[in-house]
Amino acid sequence: MKKIFFIPLALLLSCGSVKTNTAQTSISDQLLKDVETLSLDSYEGRKTGTKGAEMARTYLTGRLQKIGLKPYPSMSSYIQNFEVKGRNGAAAIEGKNLIAYIPGKTDNVIVISAHYDHIGVIKNEVFNGADDNASGVAGLLQFAKYFSKNKPNNTLIFAIFDAEEVGLQGAKAFVAKPPVALEKIKLNINMDMISHNDKGELYAAGTFKYPQLKGYLVTTNPKFKLLLGHDDPKMGQDDWTNQSDQGAFNAKNIPFIYFGVEDHKDYHKASDEYQNINKAFFIDAANTIQGIIVNIDKQRDIQAIFKEKLQMLKQ
Repeated sequence: MKKIFFIPLALLLSCGSVKTNTAQTSISDQLLKDVETLSLDSYEGRKTGTKGAEMARTYLTGRLQKIGLKPYPSMSSYIQNFEVKGRNGAAAIEGKNLIAYIPGKTDNVIVISAHYDHIGVIKNEVFNGADDNASGVAGLLQFAKYFSKNKPNNTLIFAIFDAEEVGLQGAKAFVAKPPVALEKIKLNINMDMISHNDKGELYAAGTFKYPQLKGYLVTTNPKFKLLLGHDDPKMGQDDWTNQSDQGAFNAKNIPFIYFGVEDHKDYHKASDEYQNINKAFFIDAANTIQGIIVNIDKQRDIQAIFKEKLQMLKQ
């Protein structure tokens, strides 16, 4: 059942939205700049193991450093190396996740994630992946900047995954060898394609399995459509539960929210370019997701949200 939720205006000031027009312009400009940069032809579609992917990591490392995020204490740098298994007999290559964090007031962890890889160059055409998934990464960077200035209750790990396009391999490597004990990870919030929908609709998947999250999935923007759905197993291919990096967390019974749009005419095509995203929609989507994360983080004992469900899964 897909529903739209709104909350009273009185709660607007508590949702983490930007307070001034000047700040709004600054944040929006950087959000768009990050997508535009990551989807330049010179990045060659950011395919795992390529020069373009290395360029993307260099750019993203610089952004994380500028924001002021540090590598997780158990890691010597942002980079988490892992082996990407080849398909159809192809040799394995090395994948590289980027992992940063902001310590909270508790050691409960929320992992905020987005993948930076795309599908590269095909038949001399560059598939730049502006929506898929430069948009999710840009949103993640905006949230990181917000929480670098507003200390969270929960410890936040910002995971920029590699090799999503070849079977969620970066996310799977993360949960296989996490920088923190897996049981401390209480929630994954994943963004994959949040900038391109002509109907102004953003989906939040995850409440079919975790209905406790419904109360947090709200928007104060009356012009923005936040819908719930695409997470019922009966939907078959339209069930997105395991179709992006949140699937690796779901496999470990870690609650998740996946934000994304339905497939569009530019999905996995060379036309997924910066000029074809819906910029106003994208800004609204990023601000809406940020407000949701802020409200979830207000729950200091985040495990309490899922306590009953987790007990059922352990039985």
